[in-house]
Parts: sequence; C-alpha cells; structure tokens
Amino acid sequence: MKNICCGLIVLWMLVCSVTSSEAQVSIGIGLPNVSIGINLPLLPQLVRVPGYPVYYAPRVDANYFFYDGMYWVYHDDNWYASSWYNGPWAVVQREAVPLFILRIPLSYYRQPPAYFRGWQSNAPPRWGEHWGHDWEQRRNGWDKWKRASAPAPAPLPVYQRKYAGDKYPRMEQQQPLRSKNYRYQPRDTVVRQHIKQQAEQKAPVPASVQKGKKEDSPMRSPKQQDLQLSKPHQQGAPADPHSQPPQRGGEFAHKTPPLQTPAPQRVPVAHDQKQQPGAAQHEQQAPRVKEQDQRQQERGESQESNRGRGQGQNRDEERGRGRDK
Repeated sequence: MKNICCGLIVLWMLVCSVTSSEAQVSIGIGLPNVSIGINLPLLPQLVRVPGYPVYYAPRVDANYFFYDGMYWVYHDDNWYASSWYNGPWAVVQREAVPLFILRIPLSYYRQPPAYFRGWQSNAPPRWGEHWGHDWEQRRNGWDKWKRASAPAPAPLPVYQRKYAGDKYPRMEQQQPLRSKNYRYQPRDTVVRQHIKQQAEQKAPVPASVQKGKKEDSPMRSPKQQDLQLSKPHQQGAPADPHSQPPQRGGEFAHKTPPLQTPAPQRVPVAHDQKQQPGAAQHEQQAPRVKEQDQRQQERGESQESNRGRGQGQNRDEERGRGRDK
C-alpha cells in the first residue's frame, strides 16, 4: 500500500514538473524590443556549422547564429532571438533555448566569455556547470543526440538582402514582409510560438493619424443641427417685435415707423435730463400738435368775434326800440 502511495506521489510530481516546464516554454521568448549593441548595415555572410542545422557569421564580431528561421545571439550570459538580422532582439529564457543552439561547439563563438576558458573547443559549453543543477535537471539530456538524425537546416532568408541600410524595415513592418517572402515553417516549439505571437501583434497607429482623429469635429445629432440652424447669424439682429414694450405717444403713435438702428450706449445723466419712454415720438409729433392748436385757436377767435358782433347788434336794436317808445 505504501509503495502504491509513493508511486502516485512521484507520478503527480512528474506531471507537475512537466506542466510547469511547458508553461515556462510557452513564454520562453519575449517581445522584440531589446538593443544589444549589434548594428549590421546588411545581411551578414552565414556559414553552416558542419553536422549541425545551424549557421554562424564568421565576419561578425559577436556570437551570432541562425537556426530554424531565426537569428540567435549570445551576449552577457543571455540568449537573444530575432526574425531579422539586425533586431530588435527578444530575451530568451534559459529553459527555452533550443537544443541545437545549446549544442553549438565552443569554437564557433566569435566572442567567447571568460568562463569558457579551459573547456573543449569541439564540444558545446558546459551549460549545466555554468547555470546550475536546477537548470541541468530541467534540461536533462540536452547534450545527448545522434548526429545522423540531425534535421536539415532551414533555408537562409536571402530576401532580407534587399533591406539594407536605410531600407531596413521598422518593427511593425518586419512580420508582414517575413510572411510574404519566407515560407519556411519552424520545427522548434518555442520558435513556432514566438512567430505566432509576432503575427498576432497589431501594428501601432502613427501619431499623426491619432492627432488627426482628435482634431476631427464630432458628428452632431439632428437635434443639435436644428438648434444650430435656429440661432441668428448676426449678433445685432433685431429681436421679436412682439416682445418689445408698448410705445407711448397718443393717437399718432401707431403711425410712427419702428426704429431699426441699434440702441445707443447708456450714458449717466441727471434726473431732470432723463427722457421718458416715447420722448422721441413726442418730438416728431410736436409740429402736428402745434398746427392743430393754432387751428383751434383761430376757430375760437372767429367764434368770439361773431358773438361780439351779435351782442352789439342786439344792443343797438334795444336802444332804437326805446327811442320809438
């Protein structure tokens, strides 16, 4: 019974270790956004490592390789990968470095670090000794393989020769160009995941386009457009005549045409100089009122003169009648 329990525990630990290693491998290569000081003006010359599906760059002063459709660089005790010869580069986790990259003989490193000294030049670096026992347990058997079963190397991306110097594509242009010109499908699981992750990335929107979108005027609803059309086009347009207060000026007020001139500015004046409402209309109507007053006065004088004449005649008649008596 105890043996069965121990066997189940060991099996569970193995499953957990495999699951954790797969999870680490799934995120083995980060996004290409690292600069490692490599500045190549054009696609370098690549030479195959005999018996390996790997190429190296003999004229590049770096530990520069090509494997499974990607470029690999060992720099400052880290591995970096890129789908283009001049980066940008992505950091690769030690647990996710492909096996054939780990197996490259030490003599093909153009810039071997100091801790490579004393190791055999025709053998791979002692990664287990350098990175520790935990790493060696996770990558157990990395240095054991049959040379006769080595896969064929991936074809070189010669299309990248056209993109030298100023023609080197930006990061958002690299993946579309690669998909168009390079049909090779990677064999390594980590490389396939990295290529898929790059293909799923969306190209960033240029800042000029974002700025243009912000400056565009927003669409207005039909209700807002109606409100905009109902507003007067000029600030000095006359208001609704029905909203004006009633005018004064007697019976001739309705004949006075409405004033269309803008209202004068208010000036502080004394109380005795303030004009009552309708003063301008009184001034316009004053000559007509005077003419009527004069006519009425003339009529009254003529009536009084007639009355005086009639009274005088009556008196004369009365006097003549007294004399006759």
